[in-house]
Amino acid sequence: MTAEARQAGSPAGPAADGSRPLRIALLTYKGNPFCGGQGVYVRHLSRELARLGHQVEVIGAQPYPVLDEGRAGLRLTELPSLDLYRQPDPFRTPAREEYRDWIDALEVATMWTGGFPEPLTFSLRARRHLRARRGDFDVVHDNQTLGYGLLGDVGAPLVTTVHHPITVDRQLELDAAEGLRRRFSVRRWYAFTRMQKRVARRLPSVLTVSGTSRQEIVDHLGVRPDRVHVVHIGADTDLFSPDPAVPQVAGRIVTTSSADVPLKGLVHLVEALAKVRTEHPGAHLVVVGKQPTEGPVAQAVRRYGLDGAVEFVKGISDAELVGLVRSAQVACVPSLYEGFSLPAAEAMATGTPLVATTGGAIPEVAGRDGETCLAVPPGDAGALAAGLSRLLGDAELRARLGAAGRERVLRHFTWARAAEGTAARYREAVARSTGTGRRDAGAGPDRHARTTVPPTRTTVPPARAARTAAAGAAAAGPVREVLPAGDPSPAGAQPGRSDAATEPAGEASPAGPAGGPVGGVETVPAGASPAPAPAEATATPTRTTGVYRESRSTC
Repeated sequence: MTAEARQAGSPAGPAADGSRPLRIALLTYKGNPFCGGQGVYVRHLSRELARLGHQVEVIGAQPYPVLDEGRAGLRLTELPSLDLYRQPDPFRTPAREEYRDWIDALEVATMWTGGFPEPLTFSLRARRHLRARRGDFDVVHDNQTLGYGLLGDVGAPLVTTVHHPITVDRQLELDAAEGLRRRFSVRRWYAFTRMQKRVARRLPSVLTVSGTSRQEIVDHLGVRPDRVHVVHIGADTDLFSPDPAVPQVAGRIVTTSSADVPLKGLVHLVEALAKVRTEHPGAHLVVVGKQPTEGPVAQAVRRYGLDGAVEFVKGISDAELVGLVRSAQVACVPSLYEGFSLPAAEAMATGTPLVATTGGAIPEVAGRDGETCLAVPPGDAGALAAGLSRLLGDAELRARLGAAGRERVLRHFTWARAAEGTAARYREAVARSTGTGRRDAGAGPDRHARTTVPPTRTTVPPARAARTAAAGAAAAGPVREVLPAGDPSPAGAQPGRSDAATEPAGEASPAGPAGGPVGGVETVPAGASPAPAPAEATATPTRTTGVYRESRSTC
């Protein structure tokens, strides 16, 4: 690390739980918080972990994460890829001078053959970087990279978040694919699911966001049930809040959706809108997402003559998104499947009444039909239409469901609760790896005690970073450090094992965000030496992780 980077660290004094603050490396191979669920997760979780008193270093690739400014103990390290999918030239061929090592060559070769390389190549770069900085972190938290590079020794105990198995997305896209050529393309893109299964089965501790996702991780990925733990995520309830001063627009229905992803169910909502307009001619739909020019959704809009009744918006700020949701009479989540559904939680947090399907984990978030939402079967346009018409025609029901939805989110689904539950899992992983078995693992002298410095941007190779001495300074704000690819080969992995106590999954409760005990798990670093990764074995694209908000920038 550079001297500036060494200065960023844990605030003085204990964390919120009374123990020494943890030094956390939070990995994310894609971090844009405005159009992908992974970026939303990293942004809010990192902020709340820092608020609890921990030092969080987010290590990410393009599009880089956006962190909350002015938060002590929070910093960003950029670990650049070749950024092959950037706008305005996606699927580009890099210039010869851009190649730095064999990982870059692997990244380009996988793209050229129709695969998605970024999770695999990011995992290899991250392992190299983490090993060069051994001793800088108490725990490494991987946000669904699930790449071969994270197997074995990464310099600290590993905790991994899997939002939901991407095998679900793969099957839904295959079901919607027309023709052999399209089906082959889908299979090639989702070839990374083989790597995900292999990696997931060897992970010591897996966090997920719902009981539904927990069961599917066990069923689809083959992870032992006692290694998978539910920590519900949540909405930013300060931002997403009711405001009576914002006037509602009669007939407005709002949804956050990606039109080109079948599991989002937008085509069924468009069909439902056509039915709703026979009873409520003023009903119209605002979609937060990119407008499609072709495909099932565009065809449905034309087929039902809804060109003036369906509006797509993108490039809006968070504040504008909140204002849009507040202005709607009804919010809708038409998804065939969700691993959690942040759009549902955010709409409920504003007090906007919700119509949602029962796909995947949505009922865990939205609650019971008629109490906190109106629930309908996934893929049923008629049921969607009936629910939307009912709410549009009943102001008293809208008010009751809106208030109950807000209360449910405040009680169960906040980022503060998510951070507390996640930090508890960190301490369990650290305790197991050090053999203490204590919940307050991490206590004792901090060999790398640091203070936060103002934002800086530096470029250093990892080898030099690992040799740089620590320095002291005091100020607030995240630190940004840019690191090139560096050493061309990753080190080998060491074998390990894992044993954990079973935790019941389910709805959050006052006992803890997971709805069950937060203690009891014991883990050690996992991994035997990974098999050589084939070019097609890649991991989850951001576009399939559950939230598709187009805002300020696109991906």
